[in-house]
Amino acid sequence: MSILIYAESAEGKFKKVAFELASYAKKVAADLGTTVTAVTVNTGDVSELSKYGVDKVLKVNSDKLAGFTAKAYADVIKQAAQKESVQLVLLSSTTDSLYVAPLVAVALKAGFASNVVGLPVSTSPFQVKRNAFSNKAFNITEISTEVKVLSLAKNSYGIFENAATLAEEDFNPTIDDADFGVKVQSVEKASGKVTIADADIVVSAGRGLKGPENWSMIEELASVLGAATACSKPVSDLGWRPHSEHVGQTGKPVATNLYIAIGISGAIQHIAGINSSKVKVVINTDPEAPFFKVADYGVVGDAFEIVPKLIEKFKAFKAQNT
Repeated sequence: MSILIYAESAEGKFKKVAFELASYAKKVAADLGTTVTAVTVNTGDVSELSKYGVDKVLKVNSDKLAGFTAKAYADVIKQAAQKESVQLVLLSSTTDSLYVAPLVAVALKAGFASNVVGLPVSTSPFQVKRNAFSNKAFNITEISTEVKVLSLAKNSYGIFENAATLAEEDFNPTIDDADFGVKVQSVEKASGKVTIADADIVVSAGRGLKGPENWSMIEELASVLGAATACSKPVSDLGWRPHSEHVGQTGKPVATNLYIAIGISGAIQHIAGINSSKVKVVINTDPEAPFFKVADYGVVGDAFEIVPKLIEKFKAFKAQNT
């Protein structure tokens, strides 16, 4: 059962999720006695994948694929899977891959399991553990089709180096104009800071900040921690912060190592979207705020007093340990 992964990249460089997916695939391949092939789209240097166990890379370079179009990307992955005669296709759980994965499964007549959070429970029959009910439960899903498609939940496995000898091959799939029924008009990108998708730490704030003019302390705390900034839905709806920072079930899902929620009460949709984060810290003046029920650590107090003290302490700690 050979394995194919779609190694996502942005502006020619691999995303962090590509290395987690490669690490996961390498372990599964070792258990199955097979190899890992990656397909990349408009990526520059692909050699870094070898550090995480990828044996072969199919490199696709095409101006037609400069803008993301789910159907076209799915067709490329399908053709790569057919070329390599793979039986297991792995994708991540980024926004782009969540669009692509079901299309790949349909094209390959494959069973599909999303939100996979661990190595296969069994390979015969093929069973995987998945998040269910907005990350409130797990289920075991069995896939009986010959070809199988999985999407791995972000930050659920980790990144592990396991060097392999890499073979690179230029791959020129047929790109059908019919795949471009949806046209990309423009793309808004956050620049100059850590992105939510790649962050190990996210500092998020809500209406408790009282206005956009108070966000400087959130940005300073994030800068000290090397974290991404985020916000609740009401904050983005009010225009205090860009919609690209909205996290939660109706925004960007978050599965970081550390999630700090400041002045966020904890609506069920927000908690559902960040519940996969490993450690959750909450700062709120209201001791009855719902967020405290799911927090690993909670601080009842005024963010305008607590956050500056946290910044001061973290700066002192970094100065003594660098």
